[in-house]
Amino acid sequence: MATIKIKQIKSRIGAPKNQKRTLDAMGLRKLNHVVELEDTPSVRGQIQTVHHLVKVID
Repeated sequence: MATIKIKQIKSRIGAPKNQKRTLDAMGLRKLNHVVELEDTPSVRGQIQTVHHLVKVID
């Protein structure tokens, strides 16, 4: 299956708990941290939840 790289571009400070938990579930711990996840509908949903805090890298 294809993979997708996700980078955290904004701080989690001040974000609601569900968005912080979503970042934790994705494995994003710090600013500018990059993770590579499988491109599945559930991961796409997580990206949509925190779209203002992350960036999808090609």
